[in-house]
Amino acid sequence: MHPTMPYHCPLAPETIQAFARDGAVVVRGALTPDELTLLVQGIEHNLADLSPLALVASEPDDPGRFVEDFCTWQTNGAYRRILTESALPRIAAELMQSRTARIYHDHLLVKEAGTRQPTPWHQDQPYYNVSGRQNVSFWMPVDPVPLASTLRFVAGSHAGTWYMPRTFRDQQARWFPEGALAELPAIDEQPERFRQLGWALEPGDLVAFQMLTLHASSGTGPGQRRRVFSARYLGDDSRHAVRAWRTSPPFPGLAERLPDGAPMEDALFPVVWPRTA
Repeated sequence: MHPTMPYHCPLAPETIQAFARDGAVVVRGALTPDELTLLVQGIEHNLADLSPLALVASEPDDPGRFVEDFCTWQTNGAYRRILTESALPRIAAELMQSRTARIYHDHLLVKEAGTRQPTPWHQDQPYYNVSGRQNVSFWMPVDPVPLASTLRFVAGSHAGTWYMPRTFRDQQARWFPEGALAELPAIDEQPERFRQLGWALEPGDLVAFQMLTLHASSGTGPGQRRRVFSARYLGDDSRHAVRAWRTSPPFPGLAERLPDGAPMEDALFPVVWPRTA
């Protein structure tokens, strides 16, 4: 376990600068041991009681299993405490260089030992219903993650180009219409053009990335379970982007309450930084 970093300790300026430049950074020891224990409890509770949004993202013949779930923090007390009471809101605001940080949503990603299914290269923001540049995703494993199965990023890919979002297993365009956005380049075939970042991680560490940063990961090795909790936050410039299609995750009824281009001021997305108590 790396030394913990209390919420009142600011990030190093070079960490904030690296996030702005590269779109991804590592923060060591972001969760305390007690918070890590709480997060494990929340994950196991989530796995035992998956929501209607849960899905299995691996093939039936995969020797492992890749399970995802979304938007359960309001009914999962452990997740709620991590999202609101830990160092995460402060870290989010500092990295986004935003006055405020509001919860967007949570995302559980569990690859059981021996899962072959990779997570292909993609950006997150094209799947979402938000616009703006001040945003951040935290990818926090509660199991050790070796470099071979960590999350990888293309440095600087958050600069502005939106790539076509597709389903991971069959590459279908269920979001933007075909031809509406640029197609994803062959990233792994051009290492000199697409500089990749990635870090081996210990429980309590996190990687933070901007929602347009291209990222991917491999499967897991034998005996290597990889339980990850992802927390997404929005900053001052985030606005509702009403879509004509079902976003991932979906927010049913939100368009009736929040017009296109409006700040994300809704009970679903509470401001958690600055703290009010």
